[in-house]
Amino acid sequence: MGTSVTISAATDEDAEQILKLQYLCYQSEAALYGDYGIEPLTQTLDDLRAELARGCVLVARLGAEVVGSVRGRVEDDGTAVIGKLIVHPRMQRHGLGGRLLSAVEERLARERSARRYRLSTGHRSEGNIRLYRRLGYTPVATERISPRLDMVTLEKAPEPAGGDVSRTYAASA
Repeated sequence: MGTSVTISAATDEDAEQILKLQYLCYQSEAALYGDYGIEPLTQTLDDLRAELARGCVLVARLGAEVVGSVRGRVEDDGTAVIGKLIVHPRMQRHGLGGRLLSAVEERLARERSARRYRLSTGHRSEGNIRLYRRLGYTPVATERISPRLDMVTLEKAPEPAGGDVSRTYAASA
């Protein structure tokens, strides 16, 4: 019998594990674009703790270990901006990223009245784009950031009211 992966709200005590996991997960993105100065690799622990205090941050745990995380906030117009969806490399391709994304969408809709969801990824991040499209996101804009990087913005509307937002997220590992 395997250990269950659980998804819950992050706490301040999770900050160091999230930051270490973020650093590990964004190495491949930095290599893909030839830029190791990207914000996820330079973010400080204090900056992350500030995000924990003001936004919606979820973690996926395998026992006591944080193996995934995602962050979101809702802007004044009701748009939920979701970012830094990370899953430990050994846990990737098992649906955990999709479960984290669904969990943060549901929480942002329920607790912060999100009316639509927005996220961004680099144009070369084909796995990310495939995941987001499979989960109902549609590309709405592309912005040139540098000669090597175009950011693709994707959006989707929330599920219709009355959907089950009390789902339990668990996976066997």
